[in-house]
Amino acid sequence: MVKLNDQTREDYMNQIIHAAVQDDIDQFRELFLELHPADQTDVFLSLGEEDRRRVYAFLSPEEFAEIFEGLDVEEQKEIAVELNKQYAAEVFNNMYADDVADFLGELENENVTDILHAMDDEDARDVRELLTYEEETAGAIMTKEFVSIKAANTVSEVIELLREEGPDAETIYYLYVTDVHGKLVGVTSIRDLITSTSEKTIESIMSNRVVAVNIHTDQEEVAQLIQKYDFLAAPVVTDDNMLVGIVTVDDALDVLEEEATEDFGELTASRGSTDISVNSFKAAKIRAPWIVLLMFLGLGTAEVIGRFEATLESVVLLAAFIPLIMGSAGNTGTQSLAVSVRALATGNLEKRGLWKTITREFFTGFFIGIMSGIVIAVLLAVIYQNIMLGLIVGMSILLSLGTASVIGTIIPLAIDKMKMDPAIASGPFITTLCDIISLLIYFTVATSFIPYVQ
Repeated sequence: MVKLNDQTREDYMNQIIHAAVQDDIDQFRELFLELHPADQTDVFLSLGEEDRRRVYAFLSPEEFAEIFEGLDVEEQKEIAVELNKQYAAEVFNNMYADDVADFLGELENENVTDILHAMDDEDARDVRELLTYEEETAGAIMTKEFVSIKAANTVSEVIELLREEGPDAETIYYLYVTDVHGKLVGVTSIRDLITSTSEKTIESIMSNRVVAVNIHTDQEEVAQLIQKYDFLAAPVVTDDNMLVGIVTVDDALDVLEEEATEDFGELTASRGSTDISVNSFKAAKIRAPWIVLLMFLGLGTAEVIGRFEATLESVVLLAAFIPLIMGSAGNTGTQSLAVSVRALATGNLEKRGLWKTITREFFTGFFIGIMSGIVIAVLLAVIYQNIMLGLIVGMSILLSLGTASVIGTIIPLAIDKMKMDPAIASGPFITTLCDIISLLIYFTVATSFIPYVQ
């Protein structure tokens, strides 16, 4: 159990909730404002609508802004309708521009216009700018609350500037240096400042080698860059190198989570329906087309079995191993699919190279096939006293697993190269395709050796 000083987290939060219910504003504020914003959000979400309205009266818009930022978009929509117009406007004024833009991006245009008109002009201008950028780009996820300095500034001047502007910035660990035209020319840090003498100029302590991203750079690429360099933030520039914002590490983490959820949805043909807040009908509507498509594709297995009906009639026992062959190939193909999609998502594909990735997965499947094939061949030879039956199934396993590995690797890479929706390379699709091909391999091998089985 998590503890807050001598109390459990649960006991502490119960005291806060009790203070809210009892309308004890002083006790509520004393206990509530001691909490981390994430815990404040948890307490707030545990309250009913009537008690939440007390919280709006107990907290200033500036204090409530941190709570509102901690909610997901669907929760924000529900809470926003409970706030009066003036209080809501002040809440948005005290939020970071990128968080406001994320929220407004989910609303209808009419509501967005009303909110922007109610906000302060400067804050609304920053939000409007963020809303103009294409979704899932650096421009769309960057924040406008950052500190920029000039190369000619002295260390003492910058420290004084930070005292004034620092409280409103999202992060001040990195300080980005611009020229008189606002173009990015360097970067320094708080560490550099506090270890330098006050009379030194920023130009003498800054680094000219700045890793920056363009406003049109894909958000996943930005997150990967921040992860690669262990940055707390990355500057965002226009095509002519004008500094317009920064992307912070917390936004990068959100992007990585979002992309991971998206990749998971693609792997399972459930993209867009993995969020538990999506209702059943909407989730079914998203998933159904794939299931229906895969159902028709699955008819291919029936066609394959039909074409080799004579083989099955000759040795009926072969039918018993169809699920084994199909299941093993499908599982192996899905494993290779996961490796391939991860390589695309993390950028490892570019480092290793396409053919190295394909070759590696083929031999992985091949070696798994050898081990599995030997085990099943020996097992069947012992159980059924038929070495040739074991050889047929074992060889089919070997060839099917090697082929399935290549299929699971190549298809998502090909889809990516063609700039098509990677959901086409979903796990169920790969599994169904591997089923058909493994059956072809199985019955081809069985037909070739059928005279020796009888």
